[in-house]
Amino acid sequence: MIADLAWGLGIVVLALAASLARKLGYIDTDTVNRLVMGAIGLMVAWFGNRMPKRFVPSDWGRRVNRVGGWSLALSGLVYAGLWAFASPRVAVIGGSGAILAGLAVTIGYCLSVRARTRAL
Repeated sequence: MIADLAWGLGIVVLALAASLARKLGYIDTDTVNRLVMGAIGLMVAWFGNRMPKRFVPSDWGRRVNRVGGWSLALSGLVYAGLWAFASPRVAVIGGSGAILAGLAVTIGYCLSVRARTRAL
């Protein structure tokens, strides 16, 4: 819980500091956007990486957490990478697509596990 709050606070501080740097003329608006959006992508990757490490009592729960963790960690890294290196248009479209794909994989796997466990 503390780490979750630290991520949120860290992103707010980064956004405020980057905005101040932009107003002082040290960086431009594009750099501010890339810094903040890249940090959000890294946060998604961090949460995805943590997900499978949480204690889950059942084998099915651990499988879901593992798949969800990998899909969200990878989609967060793609999102951050696009905001770091791609044009803003590509970063918005590709980054959003990566996050949606990570969520779709996670939700799809959850639904398939649910269907399998009901069949047992």
